[in-house]
Amino acid sequence: MKVLKFHGVKPEDSLKLMFEAAFVRQTELQRELEPFLQTLEEYAGEWMPDVVNGKRRRKYTTAAVWKALEERGYERYTFCGFSRTKWPALDMFLGLNLPPLPPMIDIMVRVKPLAFFSEAERCHQLVEMVRAWASRYVVTHAAAHSADDKELTGSPNFGRDDETRRRDGFDKVYEVFWLNVFGPKLVETVGRERVLSTPAHRVEELPNGAILLVTWPTVTDFASPEARRAQARAHVHLRPDLDFDTVLRTLQERSAMLAPVEPRFDPDMAPLLSRVVDRAASHERQRRIAEFNVWRPPEPEEWRPADSALPSDVEDPEAAREHYDTLAEHLVALLHTEVPSVFEATPESLTEVDFYFWREEFPKSRLPEAIEQYAIPAIGAYLGEVLVRHLGGSWIPRKKLEEAQVRVGNRVWFPFVRARHYMGSRQALLDYSLTWLYRVAERHRS
Repeated sequence: MKVLKFHGVKPEDSLKLMFEAAFVRQTELQRELEPFLQTLEEYAGEWMPDVVNGKRRRKYTTAAVWKALEERGYERYTFCGFSRTKWPALDMFLGLNLPPLPPMIDIMVRVKPLAFFSEAERCHQLVEMVRAWASRYVVTHAAAHSADDKELTGSPNFGRDDETRRRDGFDKVYEVFWLNVFGPKLVETVGRERVLSTPAHRVEELPNGAILLVTWPTVTDFASPEARRAQARAHVHLRPDLDFDTVLRTLQERSAMLAPVEPRFDPDMAPLLSRVVDRAASHERQRRIAEFNVWRPPEPEEWRPADSALPSDVEDPEAAREHYDTLAEHLVALLHTEVPSVFEATPESLTEVDFYFWREEFPKSRLPEAIEQYAIPAIGAYLGEVLVRHLGGSWIPRKKLEEAQVRVGNRVWFPFVRARHYMGSRQALLDYSLTWLYRVAERHRS
């Protein structure tokens, strides 16, 4: 059964729902969970899971959920996952603490893209689902919001870091999100009348003493100026010790970090940088675009004027050139599965190679001795071969690899020196990219 991979689709914002609650284990587990599943089936609608993930994947049925929980179960804990085979993408988790631990239900839902909830009715259905869950189980805390904006709070735990969560639990309102459910204990700490009088789109007291609060009609508008002001007003109302202007400024800064930025990359580097940006987490994407809009790679330093080239010092230049060709084939052998274009030895394949090494964090993920002995010689030779084939270059062989040169026009280039600089770090893969050296050599060829 092929599911839509949540983390394999385009990096973009998603809705994230987190729900923590206690339940009274007076009946069998299946009876305790029936209200959870019935509510999910009633309100999820177009994002309803159709796959249950246990030790294997099964088509969604209540029986499949029980089977997954049974086969994933431990003495005090069990869990299962849910996903979908079609748009929108879903990543959902259900975890259960069982006696002798205090019985707890932990639900995490992510639906991608966030834009799926641009319709007010879909947002309303989501709120009603959470309301039903929170009315049935004794909520500690629940929240739904933009996953990207939530990441920018610096903590996945409702605005608290792990140390604070372990030490203090939910002792105060650390953040206000689009949808919030404050458990009875937190409500009493803050003050029931204060919580009920919060200026918000919807405030509702639930039968078990929890209070549901929605700041704005639709979650997709969370970053708009009006929605941010509503979010700040609600937060400051619940936390009178906070300053409204400070809270609002923080929210506006987060909105600015998520605002779309038009790419204006260096034309020679745009094919590589576009792919690097596409790998960024969606909450970091716009910042990365802005950084690359002003970034320019340093001018290559691995060259000298052709009239001061080092003369060949090898006895058999043809054998040396064949050796470089063999070294270049080592790179083809290493990358051909992941980078099929490496067979072509074209300028475009250099960009593919650059991206592969960057994606794999190659300088850090491989042993230094392997990089020194195998990678640097293979990369340098491959770069040299591309200069020879596509820019009319010619090798000037030397006994030492790092002294070997490729003459292109009125310059000679040192591809093995470039390869060493290139393998210095992940950032060096961009600063000393093979693509950039080739494009500079191309401009200077005439």
